[in-house]
Amino acid sequence: MANINQEISAQLQGKSLPVSSSWLNTFVASTSHQRNVPLAALTQTAVFRVLASDFRDSLTTSSPSSLLPADISHPTIQERRIQGPIPVQVLDVEDIGSSLWSQVEAIERVERGEAIRGREIVRTVNVGEDRGEGVDGANGTAAGSNELGNSNGPHRLIVQDAKGTKAVALELRQVHGIGTGKLAIGAKLLLRNTTVARGMVLLTPECVTILGGKIDALDQSWRDGRKERLLARITAAAGEQTQ
Repeated sequence: MANINQEISAQLQGKSLPVSSSWLNTFVASTSHQRNVPLAALTQTAVFRVLASDFRDSLTTSSPSSLLPADISHPTIQERRIQGPIPVQVLDVEDIGSSLWSQVEAIERVERGEAIRGREIVRTVNVGEDRGEGVDGANGTAAGSNELGNSNGPHRLIVQDAKGTKAVALELRQVHGIGTGKLAIGAKLLLRNTTVARGMVLLTPECVTILGGKIDALDQSWRDGRKERLLARITAAAGEQTQ
């Protein structure tokens, strides 16, 4: 048991995922009925479960180099660099390159089963038929996700490390895979050699690795409430303009 724990821990550490001993014990116990499973297969299963977990539960906080600085959001620090690699999870993603209204309209098009192709709005779901079949044979949900994720950004994220420290991250240059329809809430990122300016983590393709994954409950809640949050911000902005 201890030997298996050590081997899996070492494999995950090599992927910059330093799991806690308590999480690893629980994982190994849950797979103990699977006899003669190769280590590589067990490791892959462990990676999948870590990416679907809350990092505050699965990762250790004993190594400062794998955590965000406690004062990372301090605005008086003009610029610094954090070496990492630091595993973080995404709590929020916002498209700041599109207007709030255009984002609401994109959500409503998906709700109506429509998508944009060039300058033309097309139906992605045939009325009266199963929602999984669009007019072009594509899955309706996938088409909607593609539309919601096709913005060039930039995007602003809220990320969190294993200790619970949160930071605002700004897409300084476009990072493939970051988008409101691409990146799930709870998705995991690795930050390496990242610049932090005035309390904001600056994201570039060179310093970010998207590991994937998501936290199902958080992702569903975020998506269900996104339209209402956007409308509330529009209402608040309109109120400020009338004052």
